[in-house]
Amino acid sequence: MSTELRQGVGAIGPGGWLQRCDAYLMQPPASVLAWLPRPLREFFWFGLKEARACLFAGLFFAAVFAMPRAGVPGLPRYDALLLFAVAVQAWMLRAKLETRDEFRAICLFHAVGFLLEAFKTRIGMWSYPDFAYTKLLGVPLFSGFMYAAVGSYIIQAWRLFDLRIRHHPPYWMAVLAALGIYANFFTHHAIGDYRWYLAALALGLYARTTVAYRAFDRDRSMPLLLAFVLIGFFLWLAENISTFFGIWRYPNQMGAWAQVHWGKWSSWSLLVIMTFTIVAGLKHIKASIHVAAD
Repeated sequence: MSTELRQGVGAIGPGGWLQRCDAYLMQPPASVLAWLPRPLREFFWFGLKEARACLFAGLFFAAVFAMPRAGVPGLPRYDALLLFAVAVQAWMLRAKLETRDEFRAICLFHAVGFLLEAFKTRIGMWSYPDFAYTKLLGVPLFSGFMYAAVGSYIIQAWRLFDLRIRHHPPYWMAVLAALGIYANFFTHHAIGDYRWYLAALALGLYARTTVAYRAFDRDRSMPLLLAFVLIGFFLWLAENISTFFGIWRYPNQMGAWAQVHWGKWSSWSLLVIMTFTIVAGLKHIKASIHVAAD
């Protein structure tokens, strides 16, 4: 259990009840759900931890889907979503559900995401059709929180599942791969799309890498590459839902909604690799990563 969590278990202030919930999730009594077969018990507890790790993403996207197209009285939809996201983020920081280092990383996700959104909307890849006071370069500022939500999920899941990474590639290689992935989102419009080359590079870098996690009371493990692909798939699903509700639209969705192309799944999976690299740079997380010597 992290130092921040141990210190906050008895807290009465904002988020104290959630910190106690986290402590219970991370160290459940042996008797809990004893009437269930072990596989079902672990699966249920895994789902609870996943739901808790998605706290920011869940609240944010619930607001996205619940917000009327016309917004709230006197405030356009995009602006209301920005205020909501800032309020949730401030609450999580004040309640010590995120450390200051984690908050800095999330701010970096926001900036990285906004720059990408500004570029993509400028060249017509997608658009935000509604008016907002907080639009900059055609992009509503709330959009950066969609990327920050991915980072927040990884940070929270790392803590709740007590993740440990084995045979992580050397950091300089991982950082170069992450920079290449991010650059390709911009450069493929001019010099060609190299995503599959980058995917092959990631496959080579992380082929031996496994992630150990604790869903209930026993350690389990899985290939880290599989985790990247699975998270990318759920982000692709979220993108389909978001475009269905008209938060943003691709050119082929202007007349009527259509499924987001399957190719976006690979883009999201690569983005997850880049996000993971940023999270792995946090000092307190590096201690739980084994970097391969060969």
